Amino acid sequence: MALDGYTISFLVHEFKANLLNGKINKISQPEREELLITINTASGNKRLLISANASLPFMYITDTNKTAPAVAPGFCMLLRKHIGAGRIIEISQMGMERVVRFKIQHLNEMGDITYKYLYIEIMGKHSNIIFCNEDNMILDAIKHIPASVSSVREVLPGRDYFIPAQEGKVNPFNVSEEYFLNTVLKRSESVFKAIMSSFIGISPTIANEICYRSKIDSDSSCASLFDEHKKALYNSFKELIDYSINDEHNYSIYIDPIKGNPVEYAPIQLDMYSDMECKNYETMSQVLSEFYAKRNAYTNIRQKSTDLRKIISNHIERASKKLDLQEKQLKDTQKREKYKIYGELLHTYGYEAKPKDKSITVINYYTNEELTIPLDPDLSASENAKKYFDKYAKLKRTAEALDTYIKQSRDELELLKSIEVSLNIAETEIDLADIRRELSDHGFIKKHTNGKKEKSKKSKPLHFVDDNGFHIYVGKNNYQNDELTFKFATGNDWWFHTKKIHGSHVIVKTEGKELPDSSYEYAAELAAYYSSGRDTDKVEIDYLQKKNVKKPANSVAGFVVYYTNYSMVVTPTLQHVKLISQE
Repeated sequence: MALDGYTISFLVHEFKANLLNGKINKISQPEREELLITINTASGNKRLLISANASLPFMYITDTNKTAPAVAPGFCMLLRKHIGAGRIIEISQMGMERVVRFKIQHLNEMGDITYKYLYIEIMGKHSNIIFCNEDNMILDAIKHIPASVSSVREVLPGRDYFIPAQEGKVNPFNVSEEYFLNTVLKRSESVFKAIMSSFIGISPTIANEICYRSKIDSDSSCASLFDEHKKALYNSFKELIDYSINDEHNYSIYIDPIKGNPVEYAPIQLDMYSDMECKNYETMSQVLSEFYAKRNAYTNIRQKSTDLRKIISNHIERASKKLDLQEKQLKDTQKREKYKIYGELLHTYGYEAKPKDKSITVINYYTNEELTIPLDPDLSASENAKKYFDKYAKLKRTAEALDTYIKQSRDELELLKSIEVSLNIAETEIDLADIRRELSDHGFIKKHTNGKKEKSKKSKPLHFVDDNGFHIYVGKNNYQNDELTFKFATGNDWWFHTKKIHGSHVIVKTEGKELPDSSYEYAAELAAYYSSGRDTDKVEIDYLQKKNVKKPANSVAGFVVYYTNYSMVVTPTLQHVKLISQE
């Protein structure tokens, strides 16, 4: 669920209760489109985290601090100059728009009291953080939007600030029953679309919940509704609107009971997700922090790994094309046996050929069938035979060389695909450094040492504990996989890996105990989750004791062989394990 105007209204209520009259004592910009503002309040310091990232915009109060860059960006420096010691005297939502305005009082260079506005716009790819003077003239923004990008509104220093109007939409707090019944539900579209397109701040989730509570199919047309249906819809709509101005709240995250991942969040109870596991929180900020923290980290890592993804993608494409060409060439060499037979038959029957003959038909003594052999009329039969034997020998040498090259190409492609999986499950910059090191070690990228030996901190495998108390370790890259399997695990520990697809090595430490059946399943679910099959419903997992896993001589990191194993099919999930540590 995106942060819609309805949810932001709850968030603003929380901001007023916690941040109003607070004094700003620190402003940092930990990411390119992110601000972290520390505010001193009567109840202690509060941190407000704001992101204008196009793919994941948000704002909430957090307990977590973030490291700021050594040199602050220009926008951050401007905020520090003007409002670094300012006081927040007003927090408001602009109508039901996804825009929050902070009015900040501070002293100017002359010591006079003046005011500034900080606008937070949570609008998907149009999200922004805009700083204005008391006349609503833009001083700067975290993202500049020139006329060449948007013909509707420029966001540049010196321009007036305004919010583009949403044609045909009204504030749901100002709607009467008559308007709802006779205007909204008179639209020639589905009920869901009518509610969505009529009101500012109502997301698809809220629109669907209104329909669900009214026991009406959201895809039903407005024209098909009876009066009792329309009344039920209005009552559900009014119930949700009234709920937002009450002091009772139900801040929740809804979790898929199978996969264990968060599916949706809301400031209200979502009856349509009654089959989901519901986790309740005291504040909306806690909900957003829990829901967005991992996604934010994932988004940042995705952005920071763009260059690596491009490098790996290009090498995979190149290796695939090379392998296809080699296999095609190998297929062409399969006709070499024909040339060998031509040569042998010409040695036997060549005396029958006449000068300048362009072909000769003989009995193939291998099949007892007639066979026509093409001849070069300028060569004798024996010379033609030699020509065919030479072709055979050349194609044989080519085939032998191609067998080697194809194996190398396949190994290279498998290695690249395994590194690609490592990149997909990378969660920290240290993980990216490990991947960069592996790419460098195999010659896919150049090493940059500046004449000095590089020293970088190495990441460690993920460490989980399952519901039965057994410790499970997951390698995040090929080096960790090798380390886990052949240096960390002991002979009687259990080893898990996806069957025929790329994934992490997973080790269950037995400590001399016998694993219950459920622990085998939990470890298999982890192996499925940390693999290229994460987004599928079912993944087949091989598992066996570590002592039966072997590493071939001269093989690359992460490559193993085994000959006796058990298998099971599981759904990728983290539901039955708890993360202990990750680095």
